Amino acid sequence: MRPHVTPAQLRAGFDSPRSRTSMAVQVADHAVRGLHVFAAVAGLYNPVFESTHLRGCHLSVHPGPCCVPSPACDRRSVLRLLSGVTVAATATGIGIGVPQAASAAALTKEERDKLTPAGVIELLAQGNERFRTGKSQPHDYLAQKRASAGGQYPAAAILSCIDSRAPAEIILDARIGDMFVARIAGNIINDDLLGSLEFACAAAGAKVVVVIGHSACGAIKGAIDGVELGHLTALLGKIRPAVAATEYAGERTSKNADFVDAVARTNVMRTVQDIRQRSGVLAALEKDGKIRISGAMYQLVGGRVEFLG
Repeated sequence: MRPHVTPAQLRAGFDSPRSRTSMAVQVADHAVRGLHVFAAVAGLYNPVFESTHLRGCHLSVHPGPCCVPSPACDRRSVLRLLSGVTVAATATGIGIGVPQAASAAALTKEERDKLTPAGVIELLAQGNERFRTGKSQPHDYLAQKRASAGGQYPAAAILSCIDSRAPAEIILDARIGDMFVARIAGNIINDDLLGSLEFACAAAGAKVVVVIGHSACGAIKGAIDGVELGHLTALLGKIRPAVAATEYAGERTSKNADFVDAVARTNVMRTVQDIRQRSGVLAALEKDGKIRISGAMYQLVGGRVEFLG
């Protein structure tokens, strides 16, 4: 049976040092049980429970409703365990900004404003590293929704392709409220998207604009092949200059994956230049060091995002 502290015990025995110690252990025990479950869910069990200073304390999980401390688990070991799990849980929850326990909070204005453009790029790179190595943070989306409902302070504005295999928020391991995301086939730029990016940076305070292309892009292949289909024809026409501008000595067809990816990279950098040339607002912000406009390529195989500068 799980120890239970009754109201009568609290009233009658609280002033006793022995009772206070007993109740402290029971409180710590209940807290550790909850954190034990959280640690297992969050993937923290092994590094925390196997660390040197916690080896004297183990919890065994039974089919019943509780976890029972072993006899070797004394009060000090329990408290060390409680501290260790708490520190480890806090350290894992990193989105864009500062560490957040359980990845439940949204980026605040104060946190976002402290970031530099270079710092935001680094945080995006760290998020992608977590994603591609299978260590993405546990997301409490309901809590993030509640935390961001009163206002949004994204640190980045992403312009990426509509490809279903390249969702920016996921491949960069971001929370709700961390970034603006605009998507269009072939990650090209137009007046409406320019206006959206100007809003993101000049009005809402985002610190970077990142144009993300990806490997094996269907829009790039269509542009190489000269595909014509309704409104898609005009869109692919905006990509074709990148085909002509790509220096490549091998087979220049959509069947050559290396050529397709080379054109995709050229297309990304042409989009970056188009943004700078066509938006005086964003160009001025970048010149003043307030934002950074960058390109990136996402590899469908392997999951790495390479930032191109």
